[in-house]
Amino acid sequence: MSRLSQFGHKLYTGEVSYDFVGKRRIFYLISAVLLLVSLAAIPIRGLTLGIEFVGGADFQVGMQVNAQTVDQVREAVQDSGVPDLDDIEVTTLGDNTVRVQTRTLDAETEVPEVRRAIGEVAGVPGDDVTYSLIGASWGQQITQQAVIALFVFLGLVSLMIGVYFRNWKMSLTALAALIHDLILTVGIYALVGFTVTPATLIGMLTILGYSLYDTVVVFDKVRENVRDLKTSNTRTYSEAANLAVNQVLVRSINTTIIGVLPVAALLFAGAFILGVGPLKDLSLALFVGMVSGAYSSIFIATPLLTQLKEREPEMKKLAARVLARRSKQEKASAPVAAAATTAEPASKKPAEPASPDSVGDPKDDAEFENYPKAKSSMPISVGSAASPPPRVSRPLSEAAAKRPQPQNKPRSQRRKS
Repeated sequence: MSRLSQFGHKLYTGEVSYDFVGKRRIFYLISAVLLLVSLAAIPIRGLTLGIEFVGGADFQVGMQVNAQTVDQVREAVQDSGVPDLDDIEVTTLGDNTVRVQTRTLDAETEVPEVRRAIGEVAGVPGDDVTYSLIGASWGQQITQQAVIALFVFLGLVSLMIGVYFRNWKMSLTALAALIHDLILTVGIYALVGFTVTPATLIGMLTILGYSLYDTVVVFDKVRENVRDLKTSNTRTYSEAANLAVNQVLVRSINTTIIGVLPVAALLFAGAFILGVGPLKDLSLALFVGMVSGAYSSIFIATPLLTQLKEREPEMKKLAARVLARRSKQEKASAPVAAAATTAEPASKKPAEPASPDSVGDPKDDAEFENYPKAKSSMPISVGSAASPPPRVSRPLSEAAAKRPQPQNKPRSQRRKS
């Protein structure tokens, strides 16, 4: 069994436990700092909206791309004679395509001039440069539909969690975790400067599903741990919820790593190999959202739920009963511990010296030593228990010798007196 598996088993059984719920203020502070930075980055740096939201003209041409291609195409477009083309975006799509995005252009007078300038750099006729004109109204429609989809999603999520767990507080904390992940993702886009495209909106809606999945898994384990909580009186709601977080911690880490690794590969390929495109926009939203979702489900949603539940009168009474029971157990075990502590020095008490009365007369011992000792006629076998030594009688004194001594007679010669 690997170390991670052993660690996960100890967390699941409660042998090792980390007080995530008790240290919720630390995680609240971390999230508050991240949210403030994200909210400040949106108005300060701003979001780089794609052409789909602001409208404009999009040109693409096939050509061999090198280190000077982007600068050459930009200079050619700016020198085409069309006014107000200082703020254009030139990117490469792979090694054989160049993409140019500009403001909204007139289809009859300005578009042909820009196509001709791009074709001269690419070495192709202007008619081979493809273009498309996108109005700002189309981007507004996409934004409105995305906002509607977001509110519909949040409403259905609240309803589903409320019906499944039968607890509106779980729905509220789950929504708080989703909004937390959404703000962090938007803030990362503002800080990094990635272009917000329709693929970005799709990615943001997708990460809400990932975040909700992690939160539901944790809440399901919390519900399992608090099922018989009021009758057992063994732990409080906070302790049961914290045990649930410890039990699903390793699982959340494993699933997040497995999910993030392929998304990170897509992000690397989209940002550094393929260049600008829907792949990069989608992968960044997924990467940030999956990491943030795993964090919020453990360190935000569950502590918030515990904080709301501990305010209920029933949970307060439960906490009082648990504390009273533990105090009673401690008082009952205190005499046993004290008795064990006092018994240990008594067992180590040194043996008392022999009293003078128990010591024999040295003269008798000397007289006994001079008397010849009897020899045992029973041989002692090696490896067996030794037989007791034969009984040796002391010599009789003169007074005792004058008295008649009892004699042992056979049973047949004994007569009753």
